[in-house]
Amino acid sequence: MALDRDSSQALSTQIYQQLKELILEGALSAGDRLPSTRTMATELGVARATIVETFERLVAEGLLESRVGAGTQVSQALSSRAALADTQLNIHPVASTKLAKALTMASQFGTRLVHKHRPFTTGMPAFDAFPMAQWVRLSGKHLRNARNQMLSYPDPHGYGKLREAIAAHLRVNRGIGCDPQQIFIVSGAQYAFQLIADMLVDPGDKVWFENPGHIGARNCFMLAGADVVAVPVDESGLRVQCGLEKAPSFKLAFVTPSHQQPLGVKMSLERRFGLLKAAEASEAWIIEDDWVGDFCVTDKPLPTLKEMDAGERVIYVGSFSKSVFPSLRLGFILAPLPLVPFFHTSLEAFSPGVPTHVQAIMADFISEGHFATHIRRMRKLYAERYDALETAVGTHLSPWLEVAPTRTGLHTVAYLKCDLDLDTLCGAAAHKGIVLTPISRFCIDPVEQKGIAMGFSAYTPAQIEHAVIELKAILEHASAISIRRTRAHASLQD
Repeated sequence: MALDRDSSQALSTQIYQQLKELILEGALSAGDRLPSTRTMATELGVARATIVETFERLVAEGLLESRVGAGTQVSQALSSRAALADTQLNIHPVASTKLAKALTMASQFGTRLVHKHRPFTTGMPAFDAFPMAQWVRLSGKHLRNARNQMLSYPDPHGYGKLREAIAAHLRVNRGIGCDPQQIFIVSGAQYAFQLIADMLVDPGDKVWFENPGHIGARNCFMLAGADVVAVPVDESGLRVQCGLEKAPSFKLAFVTPSHQQPLGVKMSLERRFGLLKAAEASEAWIIEDDWVGDFCVTDKPLPTLKEMDAGERVIYVGSFSKSVFPSLRLGFILAPLPLVPFFHTSLEAFSPGVPTHVQAIMADFISEGHFATHIRRMRKLYAERYDALETAVGTHLSPWLEVAPTRTGLHTVAYLKCDLDLDTLCGAAAHKGIVLTPISRFCIDPVEQKGIAMGFSAYTPAQIEHAVIELKAILEHASAISIRRTRAHASLQD
């Protein structure tokens, strides 16, 4: 056993963890006797009280037994534990048909997108600028007081004060008038998409989906058995007419109109009206994922679909993962009036709810004005960081990449200006700690655009400049290889 006396972890905890590991791995077997607390303390150079505390913890967990006159030994109960299997379980023969299908589908989706804090990871807010002092104060307030309410089972529909705070925020900042009872709190947007898919989509239903589009939402609808229809996206957003040509009768459409995921374009007003009209004609629902709508820095942002929705067809989904921080796992659904009873009943029956104290902190964060202040600061900060990325790419990478203009969101797309293999380029960048995500990762059907999503929100201008300079060397190397291959191929043909 090795002890690190410079560690912030208590010695008793280090000893406890190592002893527990020896027992669970079988290095110490059932009935094996341990040295006395005095002997072990002397051998490890710690106080006897430290060993006593360690033994007491392991006895409380049932891993050790201690009897007067017989010393301390590994619990006899461990003699009946099963041996570790030598071979890995093949899940498909024992899984349900639905699970087996889901596992097969999951293997086609590829690995999860990178979420580490590295340039140019997408969807990463500026942790360095988050007002942690206010958050800690509010957290302490709710964890110190009203224990019965904060520590008890949460309301499956959401904490009342948070529902009210969100309704007020939407009315003032997004132009959406709604009743707090239309808002349902869930553990993130991804859970919202899954819930909506389970409620509204039957196997075989046609679901319009942006191509390229939101990976997590796409997976939810595919898992629900939907026939996901890949509808192309251009500089004006979802091409509604293409959707009508591919599937004139559809059950649901999923869109990200404020900042299309991943292309970053805004859905035009004409397309928004067209989508609402198509949904009305098909008696379909629309999911509006307003994932970064708060970060529009233009003077006159377009109205949300929900604001324009006279026919009560739009299900508005919001999340605090980008506006606050991702590990909060807090989102909400603004249901159209006809669906409110269905969401109410479904969440009442099946949802465990979201921890109340987290919701209470967020409610105060909004109602005391900290959220609005934070959003205003982030709009300015993200505009500066986008400008830094645009300038750095224009200065150092102009032979290879062109950054698409954006005034909303946490990332933009850089389009390739030459013939390079994007997968090879992204792999080379990953070796240098730089995250480049090709547009193809977001596609159901192949698209003509060749580009990469580049997050800028979480990185300072200096970090962006440094990463771009490193990327320049990678692109120069890739270009040299491409030129040599082209010349070699031309020589063979001659």
